[in-house]
Amino acid sequence: MENPSIKPIQELSKILLEVGSLLMASGANSARIRTTIMRIAGGFGYNAELLITHRALMLTVFDEESNYYQSSLKRTSPHGANFRILSGISRMSWHIVEENWTFAQIWNEINRLKSLPHFPRLIILATVALAGASFCRLFGGGAMEMLVCYVATFCGLFVRQEAVKKGFNAYLCIYFAAFTSCLIAGSSVKFDIGTNPEHAFATSVLYLIPGIPLINSLSDLLDGNIMNGLVRGMNGLMIAFAIALGMLCTILIYNF
Repeated sequence: MENPSIKPIQELSKILLEVGSLLMASGANSARIRTTIMRIAGGFGYNAELLITHRALMLTVFDEESNYYQSSLKRTSPHGANFRILSGISRMSWHIVEENWTFAQIWNEINRLKSLPHFPRLIILATVALAGASFCRLFGGGAMEMLVCYVATFCGLFVRQEAVKKGFNAYLCIYFAAFTSCLIAGSSVKFDIGTNPEHAFATSVLYLIPGIPLINSLSDLLDGNIMNGLVRGMNGLMIAFAIALGMLCTILIYNF
């Protein structure tokens, strides 16, 4: 006869892996993922052990009373940044503990978070480009340099989005974006457009800087998650290398 305690653990394992993969894909560090998973498992009265790697999660949920263990694995999606998912799952985990949510309520909330619409593409392009122009101003650029940086950032991000859609390697997408931005901003240096065109060239790729991977790398290293910290740090260095390669190719073309 099937143990009645098996089915809840199996369902909980699916939920925990889905939550963990969403957190990983949305830019959470290892400590936050582990804390959230343990909080949800504890809310249902179960213990859990979690192994986090860069591309997969391995989870074991066990019930001490029935001595039943459920082990499962799930591959994670490519990593990015989605703070609405991070904050939404954090709130959900506390609701589970404090309000005793059912599995159905949790799945409904997970599906709601996953279906949240992204900002329109044009708004993302325009605001990121505005941020690039603002960085240019902080570095001492004038109105003309800010305009050049705005156009370079807008076009570079557009190229990156198109490259991602076509399924190019993630680092190649970064390279294409950096090369496009520097090619546009570098033209202002080549033809001496503006007072200090070098500021536009230097700040045109700042939107590509891997801030989240590097911050998570340091956080994981400090928390003792050495392997994840090293992998995330290497990922950040690879992104930085792709940016530098795009800038180098532009410099060679314009022969600065």
